[in-house]
Amino acid sequence: MSSKSGGSKRNTKGEKIIADNRKANYLYSIDEVFEAGIILKGSEVKSLRLNRVNISESYASVEDEEVFLINSNIPAYKNAIFTNHKPKRRRKLLLHSREINKLKNASQQKGMTLVPMKLFFNEKGIAKISIGVGKGKKLHDKRQDEKRKDWDKQKSRLLKENRN
Repeated sequence: MSSKSGGSKRNTKGEKIIADNRKANYLYSIDEVFEAGIILKGSEVKSLRLNRVNISESYASVEDEEVFLINSNIPAYKNAIFTNHKPKRRRKLLLHSREINKLKNASQQKGMTLVPMKLFFNEKGIAKISIGVGKGKKLHDKRQDEKRKDWDKQKSRLLKENRN
């Protein structure tokens, strides 16, 4: 059995990654990451299995001791007849009450945001989402990160040349 199926990736934990929010690490400095279950309808799961989802513009919100994923786009499943879902509906996330309290306290701090990092199926085939608690980066922070990445690339190139 190949490690890639349907254009998606599997990581070392055996998780099948459906959507990865690469902009999140660029735009936010992530302090803590939580793994949450997500309540989905049948047609949404079918769309996820086809890797049809966009979480790059979505965010999470804590409301009345519950956490919701807002503005995530899961397009309608073509083969569903009348049980189709709304693509950008609010989806409830499943977390322990201790984790919800941490997220609530973190989101109430100035400048902190709940950012979806990746959406995946775990090794049991259950849809999960990683939510990061982060603070938005300023322009100079982004430039500093780019300089550090460039320096790391140059350093690895120099080390390779010295070995040969």
